[in-house]
Amino acid sequence: MTALSLTNVCKSFGQVEVLKDINLTVEEGEFVVFVGPSGCGKSTLLRVISGLEEATSGDIEISDNSVNDVPPAKRGIAMVFQSYALYPHLTVRDNMSLALKQERKPKDEIATRVAEASRMLSLGDYLDRRPSELSGGQRQRVAIGRAVVREPDLFLFDEPLSNLDAALRMNTRLEIARLHRQLGASMIYVTHDQIEAMTLADKIVVLRDGRVEQVGSPMEIYNHPANRFVAEFIGSPSMNFVPAERLGGQNGQFVGIRPEYAQVTPNGRLKGKVIHVEKLGGDTNILIDLGDDLTFTSRVFGQYDTHVDQEITLDFDDTKCLSFDAEGQRI
Repeated sequence: MTALSLTNVCKSFGQVEVLKDINLTVEEGEFVVFVGPSGCGKSTLLRVISGLEEATSGDIEISDNSVNDVPPAKRGIAMVFQSYALYPHLTVRDNMSLALKQERKPKDEIATRVAEASRMLSLGDYLDRRPSELSGGQRQRVAIGRAVVREPDLFLFDEPLSNLDAALRMNTRLEIARLHRQLGASMIYVTHDQIEAMTLADKIVVLRDGRVEQVGSPMEIYNHPANRFVAEFIGSPSMNFVPAERLGGQNGQFVGIRPEYAQVTPNGRLKGKVIHVEKLGGDTNILIDLGDDLTFTSRVFGQYDTHVDQEITLDFDDTKCLSFDAEGQRI
């Protein structure tokens, strides 16, 4: 069974076309991440899937059933938002069980579902607390638990980790990945953070200006980007782009080189001056001015001793490089 199918989905606000002819399939049990820069349409697409926004045109199917005219509450979905959206006067237990009470589920079934969700999310010790008595990470887990108890056909996450600090983001990311494995549920996750996309997804959907640029597994997207936008957006630090003629290639084309594939070496093909060094402990990022307003990043494993204004040369494995035309398309 297909968890979600989008066919020629478009969305406009007045004269502004926000989503442009989206076609996408999410298989049952798949973890799919929508990623792209701010304003690319990823949150709008999630809201169209949920029914919080109405598609201007196109077809939406959830679990092989058309939902174009189905209200959000009847679509078999559960959403987790960037804001926790918890009721401050209710306990954790009551926040998690509220939707089930509104659906008039039996009390014993509600208690069983809440107990199981709280076990999965390590919330058992907090069920009688109110949101104000919880940390940000704990509140986000309650919001996730509120979705879990509903046993939806499809989970929708809208940038759920944006309000958390770096350590909590990592911990909650691990919890979401573990929850996906335990439930085997279909999940769609929206983020602008390509690290979250790479570490969580079975399949990544890269969006730009309301269009799908590429769909694939994290390593497919990383190793075989469809165009310069995808190549530059996925990967940290970003891919370097060097005019091909500087390397003996054709005028107007570009060579894409990942920072980890460019190493400092004597008599390398690229020469420049160090303008900044990022010493990260396990890695060192060296930013080099190659002239002609071209900055190049080399990522060196481990701790590398260099300094600003040092003259440096780089080289790379040609088999690891990608070629792009003047319009940014792969050659």
